[in-house]
Amino acid sequence: MNYDWEFIKATVKVFQREKRYNHTLGVANEALNLGKIFLPQMMDKLYFTGLLHDITKDFNTEKQLEMCKKFGISVPSSIAPKLLHSKTGAYFAREIFGDELIDDEVFGGILYHTTGRANMSLFEIIIYFADYIEEGRTFEDCVYLRKFFYDKIKDMKSMEGKLEVLRKAMVLSFDLTIKNLISENKQIDGDTISSRNYFLTNTLKLEN
Repeated sequence: MNYDWEFIKATVKVFQREKRYNHTLGVANEALNLGKIFLPQMMDKLYFTGLLHDITKDFNTEKQLEMCKKFGISVPSSIAPKLLHSKTGAYFAREIFGDELIDDEVFGGILYHTTGRANMSLFEIIIYFADYIEEGRTFEDCVYLRKFFYDKIKDMKSMEGKLEVLRKAMVLSFDLTIKNLISENKQIDGDTISSRNYFLTNTLKLEN
């Protein structure tokens, strides 16, 4: 697959404020870092998905809901508005870049980068985790999780050990997210709970 990086970045930048765009670049770069460890054969696709993961994040709630209606996205009345962008972003990216570039893997990476889901693919995990720990994140939990992951993985020689570090880091990410949502008296998305439960009881494996 050939990617026109200049065009892709310019397209994304149109829809984002400067701060959001800087975060986007950070996630794309972190996806590369994680890709080198776990999916070196998919580096370009991971970087591409990182660039697109927040393409609709700066749209207001009214616009998000309009897009949900346009794309036929089912929206529970209880959903937190800030979760809408992962759903609209996946469809919007496919509308702009087409089915060939936004295949099911990329689509899933965008769709689940905020909440996670049970039985996430390794590709989806990398995009989710890159969004959480990219170096521009200065929130205490993000800094803690980034340090936890890289401190643990540097001593791991086997791929099985590295995957176990990633699994534990994913559980921790959901623990931190859920703790914050509870402290703020906010609803917890069902996919987030399912994700935590899944990573608690399943090992991770490399994909072909």
